[in-house]
Amino acid sequence: MLKLAAAETDQHPETDPHHNTHASTGHDDGGHHGNKEHWQNLDTGMVLLNILPFVSLLLMIAILPLVPKVDHWWHQNKNKLMVSLVCAVIGVTLYMLPTGDWHKVLHVYTEYAAFIMLLSSLFIISGGIHISGPFAGFPHVNTAFLAIGAILANFMGTTGASMLLIRPLIAANKDRKHKTHIIVFFIFIVANCGGLLTPLGDPPLYLGFLRGVPFAWTLNLIQEWFFMIGFLLLAFHILDSLMFTREELATRESLTHAVQEKVEGKRLKIDGAFNLLFLGLIVGVILTSGYVVHPYFKAHYGLGNADMAAQGFQVIAMGLITGISFYLTSEKIRKDNSFSFEPIAEVACIFVGIFGAMIPALTILEAKGGSLPLTEPWQYFWVTGLLSGFLDNAPTYLTYVTLAASKTGWPTAPLGEFVMNEPHLLAAISAGAVFMGALTYIGNGPNFMVKTIAEHSNIKMPSFGGYMLWSFGFMSPLLVIATFFFFR
Repeated sequence: MLKLAAAETDQHPETDPHHNTHASTGHDDGGHHGNKEHWQNLDTGMVLLNILPFVSLLLMIAILPLVPKVDHWWHQNKNKLMVSLVCAVIGVTLYMLPTGDWHKVLHVYTEYAAFIMLLSSLFIISGGIHISGPFAGFPHVNTAFLAIGAILANFMGTTGASMLLIRPLIAANKDRKHKTHIIVFFIFIVANCGGLLTPLGDPPLYLGFLRGVPFAWTLNLIQEWFFMIGFLLLAFHILDSLMFTREELATRESLTHAVQEKVEGKRLKIDGAFNLLFLGLIVGVILTSGYVVHPYFKAHYGLGNADMAAQGFQVIAMGLITGISFYLTSEKIRKDNSFSFEPIAEVACIFVGIFGAMIPALTILEAKGGSLPLTEPWQYFWVTGLLSGFLDNAPTYLTYVTLAASKTGWPTAPLGEFVMNEPHLLAAISAGAVFMGALTYIGNGPNFMVKTIAEHSNIKMPSFGGYMLWSFGFMSPLLVIATFFFFR
């Protein structure tokens, strides 16, 4: 699902379609013309200083939960918020001092508001849907859950599919002892790789759509989708079967008997099914934002104002829809789902720091990206993908699409000519951003949300670094094979 309605225009400057030379900013008034040169000329020491807030925040997210003397302190959301705000303020200050460009900061935090409102809407509305039925934690059932989620991700986004299915999947496996791997693969498949086929599936693809990529173009990536989803499902099924066998050896017939008892005599039941309508309305808000609000404001008031208007529209409309859903949903349904506001509060606290701290880091990437020797699809696939895992895949995608269009001599806005003439480069960038958003907990919006919901259900999740061992261990071989098959 979408984190934002449109790209940050300041982070992804428009290009004159006749000259293909980048302007210094995306502001309609021309902005601060010396900014790009300033960031291009930074020496190594200044580059390190400007990325320090972002790197420091990542390290604290990764390390503090593992330090016995501070882990309890870190688990309190007010302390996460304090640390995040400090990193955000430092990041914003490092950007503002040489530029005075408060427009970009305003754009970033308008995007943050839309991002959090979207996640909150999907989290709260899906918390009012309780799915129960004749399923329990057998390997074939878990595999079916992930496969269905991969398909749904293309219609309701990775966030929507994740929030709808994560709770019934956890409930189906509540009698199992070994289930960390189930949540990890859920993040791989449902929260990331599944959403490759439509602009609704993942934020980077929606940004491409707003910049001129045809809505149905991403269906051309169906071979890459089948490859990644198919092999991840196969790997998961083999691993889950082995884990299930271990559990049977430990509990013998008692576990199987208990699981089978849950299945007998039950039919699929959806309490709070009316909230599916509200989920549909959230998707409708996204489409309206992209097809109506953004084009209207772009035509009449410029691209920068269009981005702000589209994001503001999302915040207001989604807030109203979510409020109505929450009011109409019975407390019993939320209790059956073990619903709590803690997971979304934790995500809001962490990402308020990430959004601010990454401003100078992304600005340096944009300014110096043109000097990178990128020509081949596989190069764009890996550079876009690896940075997407750590910097947020949506702005990284648009940065490298803009770079690729500029390097090949096509207009960067709209992207129609680039799509027609360089589809292999766009395919590599799209797949890299979507697939490798799964490499870390912060690569894509729903990743951290799924982790937090699982932890609140008493499932022990890997640390930041531990999750990366899982993601690189299982996904790297597939990414390498995909490189040779699709991006050479």
